[in-house]
Amino acid sequence: MKILITSTAPNLDAEIDPRFGRCQYFIIVDPDTMEFESLENSSMTAGGGAGISAAQSITDKGVEAVLTGSCGPNAYRVLSSAGIKIITGVTGKVKDAVENYKSGKLTASSQPNVNAHFGSGRGMGGGGGQGRT
Repeated sequence: MKILITSTAPNLDAEIDPRFGRCQYFIIVDPDTMEFESLENSSMTAGGGAGISAAQSITDKGVEAVLTGSCGPNAYRVLSSAGIKIITGVTGKVKDAVENYKSGKLTASSQPNVNAHFGSGRGMGGGGGQGRT
């Protein structure tokens, strides 16, 4: 079994990136052995469709679940259609999220938890969206 966690850096000590489609890295972890692979998210800087593109890029990686802060409706649809569980609202360090997943403390989401274009900088207000990306 493998799970995928959105991350701000390519290691298990990194913080979870709250954005699925525009996260910096995907960390794919075997929760039993803690062996992992990190992948740069090539969709991070996409002009549009980052969530769909990111979701499509990982559907063939053999992951059973995605742990992230937020997942919009387009990425959610692609992931759930591929049979991948989506767990949103996850914060903290990647390694801690894996442990919480293993111990059953995390529950799959039944729907997206943000609107389309979340994290793209559109309509965020607040002078540049600092802290809202």
